[in-house]
Amino acid sequence: MNIKIQNLTKRYGVQKAVDDISFEVKTGEILGFLGPNGAGKTTTMKLITNFLEVQEGDISIDGKSIKNHAETLKRHIGYLPEHNPLYIDMGVLDYLGFCAALQQVPKQAIPERIREMVRLCGLDREKHKRISELSKGYRQRVGLAQAMIHDPKILILDEPTTGLDPNQIVEIRELIRQLGQQKTVILSTHILPEVEATCDRILIINRGKIVADGTSATLRKQAQGKEVLRVRIEDGDSETVFSALQNIYTTELVDILDKGNHLFEVQSVTDMSSKREVFQLCAKNNWVLTEMTPLETKLEDIFRDLTLN
Repeated sequence: MNIKIQNLTKRYGVQKAVDDISFEVKTGEILGFLGPNGAGKTTTMKLITNFLEVQEGDISIDGKSIKNHAETLKRHIGYLPEHNPLYIDMGVLDYLGFCAALQQVPKQAIPERIREMVRLCGLDREKHKRISELSKGYRQRVGLAQAMIHDPKILILDEPTTGLDPNQIVEIRELIRQLGQQKTVILSTHILPEVEATCDRILIINRGKIVADGTSATLRKQAQGKEVLRVRIEDGDSETVFSALQNIYTTELVDILDKGNHLFEVQSVTDMSSKREVFQLCAKNNWVLTEMTPLETKLEDIFRDLTLN
């Protein structure tokens, strides 16, 4: 099922938590939804699930407005909220059966759906425990299982790997990738490497507005107007080399990465390269240039540049 958001706005008093945003997510696509705390991610997700009522703008799912078809469309959505709400006095199996019944899974199909969720979410060792006896990571797995118990066509996952250890994160990441082949998935997280490993596309929101939308490769390409080099220059005093690098007309910023090992980071002026000038500087001063490595722009740097304002 495709999701289309058009001019969506959500106000809390005079504050706009979501400010006139529009985007689409297609079936089989995993969208990574990024932004700092308070940017509007969770509010947007709650609007898509109809946890919050849409008042300004519209959300269409499979061509149908959520304003007019909310009850029908909600049956196709699985939602894992940021703060995973669980009935901790219930057993894992009883809770999943309860969630399946709430989602109107046919009674005869519930046992098989529970077995499938236990298998997919790695709950077999813990399935006979009360939820209150589970670790935070396993509680998160139960939350994922309840979101998928009715086999929804859309999954909205707000921080799904919170509390998981590195091995569990890899397992859930692979599960999400498998699900994303058949479902529409919107995934919110603060773990940027996870987004690159899991998501087909990245959308960054800041102060309620979309500030970037594209694949990680596309966002990097857009951000790479400034060349960044890591250079190692030997046979010269580090301070002298540092001062000389700063005086190259094509360089905008120079940092000393490791003074003892003569390692520097050189950032060029936008749309210019400093490679030739660094080489000529070393030749002129009889310094030995033992490394010149172009540095790829990191997703963390892109995120910081777009949201620190």
